[in-house]
Amino acid sequence: MRLTTVGTGTAAPHATRVQAGHLVETSDASLMLDCGSGIAFRLAELAIDWTRITHVALSHFHADHVLDLQTLLVAWRYGTLPPRTAPIQIIGPPGTAQMVDRVTEALGIAYRGYGFDVIVHDLEFGGTLDLAPHTTLRSHKVPHTDESVAYSVESEGRRLVYTGDTAYDEDWARWAEGCDLLLCECSLPSAMAVPSHLTPEQAGALAAIAKPAVLALTHLYPPVEQVDIRALVAAHYAGPVVVAFDGWRTDL
Repeated sequence: MRLTTVGTGTAAPHATRVQAGHLVETSDASLMLDCGSGIAFRLAELAIDWTRITHVALSHFHADHVLDLQTLLVAWRYGTLPPRTAPIQIIGPPGTAQMVDRVTEALGIAYRGYGFDVIVHDLEFGGTLDLAPHTTLRSHKVPHTDESVAYSVESEGRRLVYTGDTAYDEDWARWAEGCDLLLCECSLPSAMAVPSHLTPEQAGALAAIAKPAVLALTHLYPPVEQVDIRALVAAHYAGPVVVAFDGWRTDL
């Protein structure tokens, strides 16, 4: 299993971080976790073959996590010759199918008749979906918006957990316990803390419960980059910590 943090940013425009999006590649699936603005062009910049993506899983419906889904749908239809024929599966919490229909129709890119199948799954909270024979996706409700979920990607003995956007939640941390990599949001410094996102201290406290082999931090607003993120996390979690950047890559 390989993770590339394609976009590690947020709703705030940033010179080096585009919005949220992370590519997980296994032996039989290529999965985008979220797909915010800038992701499609960052994939090209990183020389990642975006035509081979098989699945997109959305953690929730905020714009900085979904806007480039439309860009990729258009690219898969018109951006390659010959056009794509392989199906694409879009997965998300309840309401995803309705959201995809409304957004694509509003933009004049309703996907029916594209020449490839677009299959949309509303995955129930706590649900499980086999993406391929060796790759499974599981969801867990997290406190952010009404629909927000975290995901667990499991393949051939490896497990990656992605928080999406979340507030502090020990139940979710226990669900993530023992994963090989925890990809965790780390939005704001404690001086600017809000109820719906994590500070470095909170990310560290949750990692202490989850006990991942590696903690990777993403979804970084500019103010949190002005504090010593690693030191603040280390006060709670003793394991390896990576402050991810666009293009960071690791093999599990």
